[in-house]
Amino acid sequence: MEWMLKVYFCFFFPPQVLLLACAEDLECVPGFQQKVFYIEKPFEFTEDQLVLNLKFDDCKGNNKLNFEVSNPDFTVELDGNLVALKNVSEVGRALFVHARSEHAEDMAEIFILEANEKHGALKEILKLEGNLGIPRQKRALLTTPILIPENQRPPFPRLVGKVIRSEGTEGVKFRLSGKGVDQDPKGIFRINEMSGDVSVTRALDREAIANYELEVEVVDMNGKTMDGPVRLDISVIDQNDNRPMFKEGPYVGHVMEGSATGTTVMRMAAFDADDAGTDNALLRYNILRQTPTKPSPNMFYIDPEKGDIVTVVSPALLDRETMESPKYELVIEAKDMGGMDVGLTGTATATILIDDKNDHAPEFTKKEFQATVKEGVTGVIVNLTVGDRDDPATGAWRAVYSIINGNPGQSFEIHTNPQTNEGMLSVVKPLDYEISAFHTLLIKVENEDPLIPDIAYGPSSTATVQITVEDVNEGPVFHPNPMAVSKQENIPVGSVVLTVNATDPDTLQHQTIRYSVYKDPAGWLEINPTNGTVGTTAVLDRESPFVHNNIYTALFLAIDSGNPPATGTGTLHITLEDVNDNVPSLYPTLAKVCDDAKDLRVVVLGASDKDLHPNTDPFKFELSKQSGPEKLWRINRLNNTHAQVILLQNLKKANYNIPISVTDSGKPPLTNTTELRLQVCTCKKSKMDCSATDALHISLTLILLSLLSLFCKSFA
Repeated sequence: MEWMLKVYFCFFFPPQVLLLACAEDLECVPGFQQKVFYIEKPFEFTEDQLVLNLKFDDCKGNNKLNFEVSNPDFTVELDGNLVALKNVSEVGRALFVHARSEHAEDMAEIFILEANEKHGALKEILKLEGNLGIPRQKRALLTTPILIPENQRPPFPRLVGKVIRSEGTEGVKFRLSGKGVDQDPKGIFRINEMSGDVSVTRALDREAIANYELEVEVVDMNGKTMDGPVRLDISVIDQNDNRPMFKEGPYVGHVMEGSATGTTVMRMAAFDADDAGTDNALLRYNILRQTPTKPSPNMFYIDPEKGDIVTVVSPALLDRETMESPKYELVIEAKDMGGMDVGLTGTATATILIDDKNDHAPEFTKKEFQATVKEGVTGVIVNLTVGDRDDPATGAWRAVYSIINGNPGQSFEIHTNPQTNEGMLSVVKPLDYEISAFHTLLIKVENEDPLIPDIAYGPSSTATVQITVEDVNEGPVFHPNPMAVSKQENIPVGSVVLTVNATDPDTLQHQTIRYSVYKDPAGWLEINPTNGTVGTTAVLDRESPFVHNNIYTALFLAIDSGNPPATGTGTLHITLEDVNDNVPSLYPTLAKVCDDAKDLRVVVLGASDKDLHPNTDPFKFELSKQSGPEKLWRINRLNNTHAQVILLQNLKKANYNIPISVTDSGKPPLTNTTELRLQVCTCKKSKMDCSATDALHISLTLILLSLLSLFCKSFA
């Protein structure tokens, strides 16, 4: 058995080039002598800059050696030097270099680290390799992320990357797919089928699409997949092509007057569509202009990073009542690139309103107000005016009035006029000159909002109102009103109903009073103009349509001797007591029956009476004396108000008149006799024939019977 010595070496290079080299033994192994490199990302790879040296050896002279780099901005010279072809700032996280000679091929990987990703231990470096998402197993297709700046200028297409196949490209071709290739938006990227070069066909917009995830595969000439698909990521590098924008306007802030220096008023926030992770969207704020500029041109300050606007003047200068205007307008600028001169800008206007606080008490414009009102009148009698230096749109200005003295009878009220802020003093209960000709009120005014602690209501917040009551000629007043009396109906004409009484409130004027009838609907009454005695001029009828619920109502006037005379109105209610002065009435007065009827109960009769109980029911029903040889009908009482007429036999077709008397229960009772007309009809097939062709009045029949009887007796 042949033993071979295997030794592992690890080399650590300076920070600019961090290398890990592991050699298995001292004999020649075809391929790259070091396959993995770690380099620190510089600020920029400059043109012709040597990045590192790659050592490839096929152990047979490296005949026809060729290198391919995954990023077209780099190349590997024949001596193995990896150099940049131009100034490059973004290259992604890794580069792949593929080497092929007549006798061997291999791939090297260069990982590009940020400065903070350097570690002093081999274990941590190897862990980083796994975090990059690049597996260490051997792959046939090699892709690295492609970075493309947005807004590139023509010409197009532009070479932006390369896909490497470790097994060569003879007899196969590359195929690219995904969003931006064969999916919308189509045709942005394409790949050279033979070489694997990736190109972009037009300018990109990062704000529209920031990343593209494509897939690349290798197929044979018949379209059969040989390798892949492998993911190819393309990222669009942001350019500062969007200005900051204020989207949430209008911007209105409020700050209370007298606020402490440094009080936050509001926050301004602008939006930049560029990459938030770059300076392209790093905003700084500034106040360009303030209007008005008094009392200070610098009333406010804006935090350049946060956008918070704060007050910077003393509380004394932030006095709304002494300002030229309580509204300030600030032109705010937002600049990207961290506020550098090259940054793009956007502006907006911030409106700041200085809010009022109740630091001024309302004051009456004078200490005493005068008012004159006629007795008996209600309504507003005077408007009290006040002044207040606070904001009219707030509760610090709106006044609230109250009567604090001089209103024991609650005859006065005061309310605020919402438009003028004046106090409207009103009489709500009529005043009487004869009781008091003068009134003195003490009025206080306050604000809806409380005053701030160091301000108080002073003497000017109260005022006196002197009210003079003017005497007017008041109409006489009836006592009582309304007046009520009870009388029997049908009392004799000329009977005294009552004597009315009216007095004149104007006790100091010693006036006389005369009476007259104002409204007498039935014309039953008269009144003595001097003494007010009311008498009847007609019979009082409780059953009259002018009487409602047994009450008759009339109106009278009392007229004084003033100039002009004043009038008072009195109402008289006469309750009429019922007497038995109405006979009862019978209903119905017509009935029909079939000549062959089996049910001889002809009709149910009812009685009614306009009088009141006990002058009505129970009623007494009676048949008047029946003439003739035999009785034909009878009447039976059913209840207090109804009775039933019954035939004693079937009658021939004819009309019969049946006299019936009804008597009420009054004292004395009244009787009414009414004829019930009974029609005896022929009935066939549910039809009643009551025509009078064969009808004979019962009285005529009786006459014929009587004549026949006499005739028979004369021959006897």
